[in-house]
Amino acid sequence: MIYNLIIALYDLVVHLAAPFSRKPRKMMKGHWVVYELLRQQLEPEARYVWFHAASLGEFEQGRPLIEKIRARYPEYRILLTFFSPSGYEVRKNYRGADIVCYLPFDKPRNVKKFLDLVNPCMAFFIKYEFWKNYLDELHRRRIPVYSVSSIFRKGQIFFKWYGGTYRNVLRNFDYLFVQNERSKRFLAKIGINRAMVVGDTRFDRVLQIREEAKELPLVERFKDKKMTFVAGSSWQPDEDLFIEYFNQHPEVKLIIAPHVIDENHLVEIISKLKRPYVRYTRADEHNVQKADCLIIDCFGLLSSIYRYGEIAYIGGGFGVGIHNTLEAAVYGIPVIFGPKYQKFQEAVQLIEQKGAYSIKNYVELQVLLDRLLTDERFLRETGINAGSYVTDHAGATDKILSIINF
Repeated sequence: MIYNLIIALYDLVVHLAAPFSRKPRKMMKGHWVVYELLRQQLEPEARYVWFHAASLGEFEQGRPLIEKIRARYPEYRILLTFFSPSGYEVRKNYRGADIVCYLPFDKPRNVKKFLDLVNPCMAFFIKYEFWKNYLDELHRRRIPVYSVSSIFRKGQIFFKWYGGTYRNVLRNFDYLFVQNERSKRFLAKIGINRAMVVGDTRFDRVLQIREEAKELPLVERFKDKKMTFVAGSSWQPDEDLFIEYFNQHPEVKLIIAPHVIDENHLVEIISKLKRPYVRYTRADEHNVQKADCLIIDCFGLLSSIYRYGEIAYIGGGFGVGIHNTLEAAVYGIPVIFGPKYQKFQEAVQLIEQKGAYSIKNYVELQVLLDRLLTDERFLRETGINAGSYVTDHAGATDKILSIINF
């Protein structure tokens, strides 16, 4: 009852916020049409494999599994649902799925209506998705359901003395494919033994991204075979540090792909630069060669841009936490980030493997970059360590598929 009350209150808050905020408004519009969309697009005789992701990051973790199932078992259809507009709006036209829509709020009535329409033959919930009513009803209907790339920590509610209801939610899964041994041990302590350590499907995904990386002639012309530092998903505290270093080192070129791309932030970045720059959307084959800094003022290029760098900096480490380190590491280049990385297993392990380094201030960044730029062996070995870390941890998708019966 408490859980259902919380869901109802959340639904109410989203409805109340919708007239005043873009994100809740998009969510509500998506929810209003979801059942009609399903009625129009579902094929009556088809068998659907249902994937649910909270947002874009979780989708990227599930994507290798979606695409491998689609390739190996073309007789199945794929239904992909999102909770957040930041996932749905970006991937609503994703061709790897037959239907993409929002997941209705986890109310008993919505759950039964949704499952009556879809009647999936199996379901995959990515990482932290544990919707009680959906999981209860899937279990009741004997529809196999799996958790993919999940990770468990001591502080989660499942392992608290008052977390009995949520522990029961985990028992609805036919299998939990977890990222590490620690997660498996935590589950075993509460009597959940249908767990298998397969690693993180994101490693498979970034290897796939590397194979599909775009050729970017303007970036190639900008680089011009010179030492290039790529800063991805950067925020203001990150930029204050690496721009200061860039200004003082004319032997290095800089590519900045800021996390927030709006005019105010771009103007702020430009105001700190003391060397020639060009914005990507205004670059041509002539002015890009005259620039020492290339500012990526559009989305969708970062994962391909890392291939042009000798060193990568990942932003967010001076805020809520770092962004995707694997997209850079997969190219076999050293990775640098700020001090707030401890919640990200891959960042911790990259440091342990000596493929990445964390810095707390400008002095630490300066010392590290000076060494990378002057010690070729250190630069090369750090990059090799980063790339090897990614390839050594790939294969989660195939491990999952080896367990599931189609």
